[in-house]
Amino acid sequence: MLDKPAPDFELPATGGKPFRLSRAKGAPLVLYFYPKDNTPGCTTEGQNFRDLYPQFQKVHCEIYGMSRDSLKSHESFKAKMGFPFDLLSDTEEAACKLFDVIKMKNMYGRKVRGIERSTFVIDGKGVVRREWRGVKVPGHVQEVLEFVRTLR
Repeated sequence: MLDKPAPDFELPATGGKPFRLSRAKGAPLVLYFYPKDNTPGCTTEGQNFRDLYPQFQKVHCEIYGMSRDSLKSHESFKAKMGFPFDLLSDTEEAACKLFDVIKMKNMYGRKVRGIERSTFVIDGKGVVRREWRGVKVPGHVQEVLEFVRTLR
């Protein structure tokens, strides 16, 4: 996937508007996939993107978070956390499959199918320039920001 055009998709986004990746060309963007709204790691990751959002804006980079949660859940999560960026609802796993982020994971000793925390940076031409899979939250958003700054 690295250095190849990102696969196009369209999903419902918070704020009542659809998001189509191919329409977002012109500036870099971050797509981050996370397992579930209102869980500790996902909340912390979203807060980290929120807190560094002004710095992403300085380098003209948008951020989009994505999980399999409903749009209603996303609207509530976004409002509760004060996220200045949109969340995308992938209830049918369309984008999750395109980016190959659905994995079998261990949860309390049993296997469950879910989203592997992953982040992708897509440049202004729609090409995937960096990907992180199996993300550990501490320090991750700062690392993403530092990479995005190299695209200028």
